[in-house]
Amino acid sequence: MDRIVIEGGKPLSGRIPISGAKNAALTLLPCALLTDEPLTLRNLPRLADIDGFGHLLTQLGVSITVEGVRRGEFGRVMTFRADNDAEPVAPYDIVRKMRASILVLGPLLARFGQATVSLPGGCAIGNRPIDLHLKAMQALGAEIELASGYVKATAPNGLTGGTISFPFVSVGATENALMAAALAKGTTVIENAAREPEITDLVQCLIAMGAEIEGMKTDTLTVHGKDRLHGATHAVMPDRIEAGSYACAAMITGGSLELVGAREDTMHAILAGIADAGGLIEFGKNSIKVTADKGIKPLSISTAPFPAFPTDMQAQFMSMLALASGTSLLTETIFENRYMHVPELARMGADIEVRGRAAVVRGVPGLVGAPVMATDLRASMSLILAGLAAKGTTEVNRIYHLDRGYERLEEKLSAVGATIARVGGEG
Repeated sequence: MDRIVIEGGKPLSGRIPISGAKNAALTLLPCALLTDEPLTLRNLPRLADIDGFGHLLTQLGVSITVEGVRRGEFGRVMTFRADNDAEPVAPYDIVRKMRASILVLGPLLARFGQATVSLPGGCAIGNRPIDLHLKAMQALGAEIELASGYVKATAPNGLTGGTISFPFVSVGATENALMAAALAKGTTVIENAAREPEITDLVQCLIAMGAEIEGMKTDTLTVHGKDRLHGATHAVMPDRIEAGSYACAAMITGGSLELVGAREDTMHAILAGIADAGGLIEFGKNSIKVTADKGIKPLSISTAPFPAFPTDMQAQFMSMLALASGTSLLTETIFENRYMHVPELARMGADIEVRGRAAVVRGVPGLVGAPVMATDLRASMSLILAGLAAKGTTEVNRIYHLDRGYERLEEKLSAVGATIARVGGEG
């Protein structure tokens, strides 16, 4: 099994291109199921999760074409077409590997009147039930049955608009509800909807396909259902989590990185945290430059739905704050099991104490390279960051997690001065 080997202790400097957002792309891909016309997505990152979802769409009867990519370019252009013979069954062997697979439920149900979807898998970072997804479909008139590890949903007369009121914010359930409502008869109101930038990206894509949606960027979305949607071309938004991760790389190594393509409007809480930790931030026409300045200051951060600090940046900030000049407090309110990277950071010399949902991070003068093991996607990046700053050699194992969310990470980091390489299982 491959691993990543890092010789740390070098300040990073230069430009890093930010890829299309994984979380946005995984939401846009199932939109192809809503029409029999081509949907072309630009700036799709080359990631294991994107390939996996593409495989799922192929199993559902979607044809996929990929435009050629020139050497050195990031991202790709793919066109998807789901004709009327699509098979509305998402099998276990694919869905179990990726939680986002549940997002085919709404589109399949809305267009074909039925859907059979295996209960999903994904990172083991806590309890992430799909109850809200199912209740949203029921609010639109679907009948739901759980049998043999599958969700079987039917709406033989089509979905009908209604009111969906979420008891708490759920990004995935909001996405599923939006796609289903786009083809439902009548008007659907989604209350307490998620406001993440990836939701906005989805709304913009659906509107380009002919959907009528009001309330973009608010917590109440009104969808006036259409009989059909048409094809469209849409560019995936830049990845705010990737950009935030590389901002932490600049800070933890005492360097300076220009994040090309990063968008300020999607990163307010992340950039505020970087600035509060002592980073200098400069905004260019199409980039954000982050420069470390006089060490790292301790912070107190609590994760929460957008526009607050994202849970997907908690692990990366923890690595950065392990070298802060004081004690930081991180509180995880989204997932109850998202501190699995703490023992691995401790192997590198970090001083971190977990107290339930909170983690006390006492800054240390330096980290030391060690063999470590990734437990999930963002934990993987936290270990990469620690390795970039550590003295000596760090080996990060189980990097298949990393390949799910960071496009050509070694290439990007090598280009800005890191000594980093992917090594095969035989060493």
